[in-house]
Amino acid sequence: MKLHTNREEFYNDICEVIRLFTPVPEVELINEHGFISGEAKLNALLSSGGGYSASAEYFDGASVFSYAYTLPDIGESEAELTERGAALEKKRLEKRCIKIAAFRALKKAFPEAPLPWGSLTGIRPTSLLRDLTERYGEEAALNLMREEFEVSEDKLSLASRIVAVQRPVIASIQKNDVDVYIGIPFCRTRCLYCSFASELRTKKTDMRAYLNALKKDILLGAALAREHGLKVRAAYLGGGTPTVLTEAEMDELLDHAASVYGFSTETELTVEAGRPDTITEEKLRVLKKNGVNRISINPQTMNDRTLALVGRDHKAADIRACYHLAREIGFDSINMDLIAGLPMETEADMERTLNEVWNLAPDCLTVHTLAIKRSSRLHEKLNDYMLPPVSSVERMTALGEKCALELGMLPYYMYRQKYMAGNMENVGYSLPDKVCLYNIDMMEDRSSILAHGAGAMNKRVFDGEKRIERVPNPKDIATYIEKVERTHAERKRLFSE
Repeated sequence: MKLHTNREEFYNDICEVIRLFTPVPEVELINEHGFISGEAKLNALLSSGGGYSASAEYFDGASVFSYAYTLPDIGESEAELTERGAALEKKRLEKRCIKIAAFRALKKAFPEAPLPWGSLTGIRPTSLLRDLTERYGEEAALNLMREEFEVSEDKLSLASRIVAVQRPVIASIQKNDVDVYIGIPFCRTRCLYCSFASELRTKKTDMRAYLNALKKDILLGAALAREHGLKVRAAYLGGGTPTVLTEAEMDELLDHAASVYGFSTETELTVEAGRPDTITEEKLRVLKKNGVNRISINPQTMNDRTLALVGRDHKAADIRACYHLAREIGFDSINMDLIAGLPMETEADMERTLNEVWNLAPDCLTVHTLAIKRSSRLHEKLNDYMLPPVSSVERMTALGEKCALELGMLPYYMYRQKYMAGNMENVGYSLPDKVCLYNIDMMEDRSSILAHGAGAMNKRVFDGEKRIERVPNPKDIATYIEKVERTHAERKRLFSE
């Protein structure tokens, strides 16, 4: 597809709107305004006059679909905009305007496209709803989400409930609070739908070299936290699959992190235990000994046929055994992850999985919608696998919500990804007293993060300015190891501003 716009800085944003309707791999930016017979093209133009107006025309090779849009008057004075930073506010509203014009033109051309989140393309709809509520009040915010962004009533209700659950958690964040992330970017095997490439203990991915670099990274981050008087609110050991570490390696890493950062008994400490084929009784006891108070045991599905198909070499019985063992050892906050829309799965398969989950009664349940990563094996051989239709995936996620509610859980965080079935979402549910602080802090961009490990993202939240700056760690293992000190220097500058 081709795209012509007079605001090239919004190219990526307009492309995200295009992909709500059609999964085109590339969108070519061109200067010509006219149409070429047989070629799909979108013109998206922002008015050069005053105010915020835009027009869009989509040509599918035979017909033209157009829409002109002007942002409604929402009662903000220029003085109010100036107080927030006129340039940033102006750009934000211009982007919203041109995206909505493009969305409504494309909606005419693709009337059957599943659009539960309307024109929203960002991964955090709850952040937008919260921001609109702070600016204009709850009623006006809901109307904007409903009428301007065209969010469905079901999704608007979901977002509202999540914002309500998050409100006291966000209010509890103190000025000097920070979260800590520690990444183990290795897996035993690579799942069909995943783009994770780092395999275990090869010459390229020497675990000892990685752990030595990781410990140094953590030491430097802890020194930075002390220098700035930062208090660790929550820590999260994620991956990959952190439990690919041996018992000794896990003990060494957790003891090091706790000692240099000074984790207290009040610090939320989560380990993504993940796959049961990497969990042993000894590892669970190591986690418990080191103060871990929250773990994830992630089946994705409880159907053995599907587990084998997607490349997870464990069975549902292993998940049950691992879960019961964790309870026996004393873990009283366990999350389980499921994926709706896996290859060959039906609604009956999802019901069977949820019946097993209901019997286990975890404290938290995350229901993901399958997102097909572009570098995954599933994407490469998509025609070889039968995926359930979008309507079935929607009913699967509804079954997941029903199960969570029956277990006494509430939805407490949500995020969206590219290439998700039906433009849907991932939702985390939790018992009221088992909400994961880290998940809310990270997803809602409300707390700064000191991140350690290859591919991890350091984040500084400048709350007064509603500005976020990031310093990424190199994704490549060897590059990460080589540049630990150099990356820390960038992180130090970020936190010294």
